[in-house]
Amino acid sequence: MKDTIRLQGIIRESIVDGPGIRFVIFSQGCPHKCTDCHNPETHDFTGGYDCKIEKIIEAISENPNVDKVTFSGGEPTCQCEAFANIAAALKKRNIHILMYSGYTFEQLMERSKNEEDLRRLLKYVDVLIDGPYMKEDRDLTLKFRGSSNQRIINLPMSMEKEKVILQSEFM
Repeated sequence: MKDTIRLQGIIRESIVDGPGIRFVIFSQGCPHKCTDCHNPETHDFTGGYDCKIEKIIEAISENPNVDKVTFSGGEPTCQCEAFANIAAALKKRNIHILMYSGYTFEQLMERSKNEEDLRRLLKYVDVLIDGPYMKEDRDLTLKFRGSSNQRIINLPMSMEKEKVILQSEFM
């Protein structure tokens, strides 16, 4: 079982990376390299630092104000096993999980047919904000996303119905 993760960093309390007060985990490494990305320092897979998963879980548990976590990037699905291990531990504590991915829901569903760790990760995520940031679709009025092509998806319901179900109260 993977016990470390490659990070760009964390934010212990954020109100801009999803609804509520959230602990944010920024993964290191991203294949998308979106033009004008908000986090270009996360692109390099060799950047950042390794961190013990248990240390992250302990940091989340230390803050009584945090019952929500965001997986951001970089691209979290490039480290599926590590994020799935974190998510499994968080779900035992009823922590709400939101994940950003530059992949679309449809791409993730297709990939998950052949990637067990991705399937395991997705089953723990409550809300998925999908799709790459697209400079030409930039919209600063949107909540929790940078461009209008990105969707806020109720992931458990979407996986069950096998089609995108938007999480309208977050939009």
